[in-house]
Formats: sequence, C-alpha cells, structure tokens
Amino acid sequence: MADKINKTTSGVEIKEVYHQPTKQNNEKPGEFPFTRGIQKDMYRGRLWTMRQYAGFSTAEESNKRYHYLLQQGTTGLSVAFDLPTQIGYDSNHDMAEGEVGKVGVAIDSLEDMEILFDGIKLADITTSMTINATAATLLAMYIALAKKQGADLSQISGTIQNDILKEYAARGTYIYPPKPSMRLITDIFEYCSKELPKWNTISISGYHIREAGSTAVQELAFTLANGKAYLRAAIDKGLDINLFAQRLSFFFNCHNNFFEEIAKFRAARRIWANITKSLGATNSKAQQLRFHTQTGGSTLTAQQPQNNIVRVTNQALAAVLGGTQSLHTNGFDEALSLPTEEAAKIALRTQQIIAFETGVTQTVDPLAGSYFIESLTDELEKLAQTYIDRIDSMGGAVQAIENGFIQGEIAAAAYDYQKAVENGEQIIVGVNKYQEKESIKQDVFRVDDSIRKTQIEKIKLLKERRNQEAVTQKLADLKLAAKNNLNVMPFLLDAVEEYATLGEIADTFREVFGEY
Repeated sequence: MADKINKTTSGVEIKEVYHQPTKQNNEKPGEFPFTRGIQKDMYRGRLWTMRQYAGFSTAEESNKRYHYLLQQGTTGLSVAFDLPTQIGYDSNHDMAEGEVGKVGVAIDSLEDMEILFDGIKLADITTSMTINATAATLLAMYIALAKKQGADLSQISGTIQNDILKEYAARGTYIYPPKPSMRLITDIFEYCSKELPKWNTISISGYHIREAGSTAVQELAFTLANGKAYLRAAIDKGLDINLFAQRLSFFFNCHNNFFEEIAKFRAARRIWANITKSLGATNSKAQQLRFHTQTGGSTLTAQQPQNNIVRVTNQALAAVLGGTQSLHTNGFDEALSLPTEEAAKIALRTQQIIAFETGVTQTVDPLAGSYFIESLTDELEKLAQTYIDRIDSMGGAVQAIENGFIQGEIAAAAYDYQKAVENGEQIIVGVNKYQEKESIKQDVFRVDDSIRKTQIEKIKLLKERRNQEAVTQKLADLKLAAKNNLNVMPFLLDAVEEYATLGEIADTFREVFGEY
C-alpha cells in the first residue's frame, strides 16, 4: 500500500523527517526581520495581554461581565458590538429587529458608552474594539468618555479593528463603498497620530478570513496584502510611514494544526518587515508586526463541547509559541451560544496556566532551530509571497477584492475543507469519528429580545433630554466635512459629545458616500 501523503491544512507536504537546512538561520529576536519575535526578551520581560472578548445585551449587562473578567485577572478588555451597531443602525431601526444585543453589546450613543465603562478608568486599561464600518464613531465616543473622565488623551491606549477590506472579502459588515471607507480609515490614522499617539489605529484582521474558510497560507497572504493597501493609502495621504506604521497591529486566528500555526506567525513577522522596508520604513518599530490572536471559533464543535477545552488549549499554546502580543481564548460552549461565565473563566484560566505553569515563557522562541519549524516557516513565507505578488499584479488588495479574486479563493478553500471532513479525510473528534449519542444538556446563554424595548426607551428619553438644535448643527457640520474631504474625526467628536446617535451619524455618511 502506498504511503499516505501527510499535508498541513494549506496543502504543504510534511516529510517523514527533517534535516538541518543548508542555510543556517542566525537571526536574533528583536532584530529585523523579527522572525523570532519583536522583543529581545519576549515573555521573560512581559507576558502577552490576556484580552478576553466580551459584550452582549445592554451596556449595563456587559459592564457586569467586564468587572467579572477584571476580577478573574484579565489584563485587557475587548468589546464585542451587536450587528446593528456594526452596520450603523440604532436599536429602534426596523433593520435592528431580532438582532439587538445578540452577538455583542448595543451602543446607540455616548450614553451607552458611559454605562459600558462605568467604574472602569480608561486611563488604567487598554481596550480593543472589534468594529469596522462604524469604527470612527465608536472611537469618537471612547475619546469623549476619556475626556469626561479627565484622562490624558496622549496616554490612552487600545485598538480599533477598523479593517474594512476584510469585511468586503470575508465578513460583510460594511456600509459604504471601498474608497470612502478607506478615506475614513486614513482620517483616523491622521487624527490619532496627533491626538492619540498610543492608540493602535487598525487591527488588520486575518481572523475573519480564516473563519470564512481560508487556509493558513491564504490568511497570511490576504491579511498582509490588505495591510500593504492600508500602508499605500496612508502614504498617498502624505503620512510618514515611520510614524503611522508603528500604530498598526494585526489580528490572527489560531487553528488546530499546531506546527503550521506557529510557523504562520513567524513567517508573518518576516514578510511584514520586508513589506514595510520596501515601502520606505527605516524605523524598526514601523517594521514590526504586532498581533493579537484569537483561538479558532469555527474549530469548536457543538458535539461533545468539553472537547473544545483541549482544542482551545492547543491553539493558545501555539499562539504563545508563535510569539503573540495579546490573546483571547474561546469558551468551550461557543458552538452553542455566547459563553457562560463558567466557560469564560475556564478560557481565561487556560491562558494563566500556560503563562505560569508550563515554562514556555522562560526562553524566547523556544522552537527556533527545529528543522521542521524552520522549514515550514520558509515554506509558508514562500507560498504567501506568491499570493501577495499575484495581488500586487492586479493593482493591490482593493482591486483584488473588487474583482472577486480573494473571495473566490476563500470560497474554494472552504469547499475543499468541507469535502475533506465529509469524506473522513479530515478527522474531527466527536463529529466524524468517535461520535456519541448525546442530548444537549449544556447550560446555554440566551439574550432576551426584550432588551430592544429597553434600548428604544433609552433612545426616546435621550432625544427628549439632549439639545436637538445643537445635534442638528453638528450633524450638518459633519456632512460638510465629509463632502469637502476634511478630516471627519473632530466633527464626529463634536457630534457624539452632543449625544448624536450612531444611526444618525451613519445616515449622515450614507447621504454623502452612498451604500455599497
């Protein structure tokens, strides 16, 4: 019988045994091209941020979960927003029906943001906000709240995802056409470089590309190609790559193929260092790829959900061995519902056990020099670079998305993976092997539809209390700024401080930019 060919999920053939590569790699951590990590001492100097993603229902309910996570030892907050907030509808809009507070927290105005962070000083924490089409508005609300708390804006730190290109390619929560959407992103780059110098203005996301069905190589290539498009857009706006590129960060997925994922992270740093250098970056901080990792939501199974604790542990360990700066671990019950408090706690404890009990933090890049890891890193770099070159030949990521190339590649990979699961070539324990007859006895977390009524009532009372004349004027100013190609951020800040709602602001932009 012929030997079975072993391959990674990206189709890289795995040899039976690896020997020392002919080119001996003597790279040092913290030095270009940063394959071995962006810091000389990595986790010996500072652990990754344990940033657990949370948000559901009303701002009041999410605020309770944030306080719970902070008490359990989480070291950074990460906000999930509901779908209406992500696509620019207030909770009282017809399009919001059935979706308010379901996959994240409902934020209709600055008032909700004040409740969300009640009892939490923004100067003392870092916050990541997973928001794209309405990122500028949510950031304006966060800045307005920081100002109300008396925080020094030059010291406020955190991240907005703000990565619209992957929305067109993989996720779908876009509002405006690509060009005005890119303009909003570069407005944020420009504004924050002056007003919020410690804020990460974009988290270029491979996570959703992978969740949509891409391979590890495609996740790597399409994410970095999108990153390259943002670099070019900012350079075209006249921004200095050595300054703004320091505030770019990335967001990667971590799936089950342990060694491929580690090699992916190492290759990502190397490719990005070379991309930034080729576009003129000479500052090492502008050449470094800093990234957050989330364990793979689409790898979790509703069957035998406790098995997911093992999957998440393996994925989290791969992310740490790959050199992540920040990590979210999924709850084991997330294939069934939003995570319960128990699942959220186990997920956080998983990170804490890796950090304090395994010893993997005691040396930098512990798998460096492994014949297999070094070979796999080189192979993933080569395959990803081939994709990036192909996208460049089309005119860049925006054009590759507009002509459907990236979406088509992801769809084909997702189809191939599903076929492999269905024919048993790809084994998923509990799904297509070692199945059990089971009934779902799991406590599942449900968000009640009645919270939409609560949010609608809040909006009604807000509109009765606020200065409507001032709101109308600030929205008119914002519309003019959008039309005349002025930086919209100062105008957004003025509007949210008068308690203009998220939907009113999104509608103002819709009038100028149109919808895609």
